[in-house]
Amino acid sequence: MDSIRYDWKRLEEVAAELFEKVGVSERHAQTVAQSLVHADLRGIESHGLSRLPIYLSRIKAGVLSLREAPEIVRQDGAAALVDGKNQLGAVIGQTALELAMSLARQTGIGFVGVRHSNHFGSCSFYAEKAIEKGLILLVLSNAPESMAPTGGIRPFFGTNPIAIGIPAGQEAPFLLDMATSVVARGKIALAAKKGEKIPEDWAIDPDGNPTTDPQRALLGSLLPIGGAKGYGLAMFIDILCGLLTGAASGPAVQSLYDNWTHPQNIGHVFLTIDIQRFWPLTVFQSRMDEYIREIKSVPKRAGIEEILIPGEIERRKMIEQQANGVKLSAAIAQELEQLCVEYSVDWSKVKIHD
Repeated sequence: MDSIRYDWKRLEEVAAELFEKVGVSERHAQTVAQSLVHADLRGIESHGLSRLPIYLSRIKAGVLSLREAPEIVRQDGAAALVDGKNQLGAVIGQTALELAMSLARQTGIGFVGVRHSNHFGSCSFYAEKAIEKGLILLVLSNAPESMAPTGGIRPFFGTNPIAIGIPAGQEAPFLLDMATSVVARGKIALAAKKGEKIPEDWAIDPDGNPTTDPQRALLGSLLPIGGAKGYGLAMFIDILCGLLTGAASGPAVQSLYDNWTHPQNIGHVFLTIDIQRFWPLTVFQSRMDEYIREIKSVPKRAGIEEILIPGEIERRKMIEQQANGVKLSAAIAQELEQLCVEYSVDWSKVKIHD
């Protein structure tokens, strides 16, 4: 079962159909489905279709709102504020991204803050879209409490991810997408679902001790990347995404999995830069290509075959899986298949081969 591959476009179709079954509009369903499959294509299983069941459950429970569209509540020059109206996170993220890109085309830069959002998938989903348009994008998000400040044992910050996308020419683009914790909480949740242990440096248990048990880790706290440096970066992201936008911050950001009464009220920031305000795009892309090749030509340590740039591993994974099919774990595939049975959606069409 672990070796089964699935057609990525058909996975998008099935996921969109499942969302439509619970009342999501066709256009919004496609956006959210694309964001989830995007993560699986890049090999980021923790942010892919493994999240679909909880999205459906929250829609059915009425914790998310499908009635209203995200609204631009304020715009002044290159800065704007979007109220997500508790819609699906990827729908809100797409709205904010499009606005930020439009502002960048008009003024050279676009800064869009977002409040009243939900889990919006992988940050790289938005970075790739900006790259395709020849723009630089910085995207930030706060998240439900899961990481203690350095020296503490109680979670306060979320994993608070950051992504930066910068287009190149012939070389792969720069695409950094990372949590400010050592690992995204979704990876620990996935390990718990699979019954696997985790590395000792990922998290601490409720008593502050390092643990390899994902269940104990989920009860305890994730560790920040780079110690106090990651803590500082997580705090900065929480200030911009929470305090600046009017979204929740710190422990007030509600859990995706454990809260069934209140909106998450996550905050995001989308910052876009129009490269052509500095250079013709083709000139910048050529400079990026030369720069990347210089990095790759640096003498390598023993046993290292190639120096890779941020996002290159995931990009290669995406290209391979688009050609040969997406690998899904047996647990995730089984959960999706059960949902398809429940909602009368044809799961069989997604399978390619064993």
